[in-house]
Amino acid sequence: MVARLELKEYVRADGSNPYQQWFDTLDLHAAAKIAVAKVRLANGNVSNLKWFSGIGEYVINWGPGYRIYLARDGESLMILLGGGTKKRQQADIDLARFYLSEYKERKRCGEWHQFNDS
Repeated sequence: MVARLELKEYVRADGSNPYQQWFDTLDLHAAAKIAVAKVRLANGNVSNLKWFSGIGEYVINWGPGYRIYLARDGESLMILLGGGTKKRQQADIDLARFYLSEYKERKRCGEWHQFNDS
C-alpha cells in the first residue's frame, strides 16, 4: 500500500504564497493538469518526481512541460514551493531552492509555520 502524502503550500513571512501565485497564472486546461498531478502526488504516486539538492521536481509532460517544485518535510509532508515550465526550469529551480532555504531557516528559528491547505 502506498502512503498518502500531505501537500501544503508554503506561505512566506510576508503572507505571499509562491505556489498559488504561479497557479493563478495558468489557463483552465493547465490548471486542470496541475490539479490532477497534485491528487496523484497526494495519493503517493511519485513516478514523475525527480529529486536533486533537496528539491523535488514533478514533471508533467504536456504543453510547455509544466513542473511543480516541492520539498519533503518528514515522511508524509510535502511543501509546495512553486511551479513553472521547461523553458524557465533553471530559474524556477533556483527560486524553489531559495524558498526551501527560507522555509528551513524559519523552521530552525522556531517561527510558526504558515501553510495553505492544498
